[in-house]
Amino acid sequence: MAVSSQMVPLGTPAPDFALPDLAGRTIRSDDFAAAPGLLVAFLCNHCPYVRHIEAELGRLLEGHPDLAVVGVCANDTDAYPDDRPERLAEQARRAGWSFPYLVNAEQTVARTYRAACTPDFFLYDAQHRLAYRGAMDDSTPGSGKPVTGALLEAAIAHVLAGEPVPEPHRPSLGCSIKWRQ
Repeated sequence: MAVSSQMVPLGTPAPDFALPDLAGRTIRSDDFAAAPGLLVAFLCNHCPYVRHIEAELGRLLEGHPDLAVVGVCANDTDAYPDDRPERLAEQARRAGWSFPYLVNAEQTVARTYRAACTPDFFLYDAQHRLAYRGAMDDSTPGSGKPVTGALLEAAIAHVLAGEPVPEPHRPSLGCSIKWRQ
C-alpha cells in the first residue's frame, strides 16, 4: 500500500543512530559530525517505488562526494525476506550505491526519524538540522514521468551551499515501512 512521508518540521535535529552496516560494522551518526550535510534515506529492496529510483539515486549521490549519506532498511525481514542483508547487498551493487546501507532490525531508528515509507528522504544541514524531507522527484512507478532526482538534487545543492531549501517540499510516496507486530 502506498503511503506518503510524514512532513517532520524543518529544523528538527537529526536523531542519533548506531546501526550495523551490511558487513556488520557499526555506523554512528557522530561519524558524520563534520559533514556539510547528511542524507538519511529509508530504503529497502522489495519496494517497487525504491526500485524505480534506485539507479538514479546512485548516480545523483555520486555527484555529491562531500555529502554524508546512509541508507537505512527498517522492514520486518521475517515478513519481507527480500529485505534481508544479503539481498540489500545485491541491491546496493545493482544500483551502484557506495554509501553505507544500515540495518535497523529493531526499527527504533525509523520510529525516531518518523519514517513512514520507502523511499523516505531526510536531508540535514551542517548543524544536523532538518533542511528537506520528501520526494526525490515527481516520478512514481507507472506515472510515465522520468526519474530525474530533481527535487532531491536541488535540496542537496541548497544544503551544500549553506542555504535553506525553499518550500513547499513534496512528500515522498512509497511502500509503507513494514513494522513488526
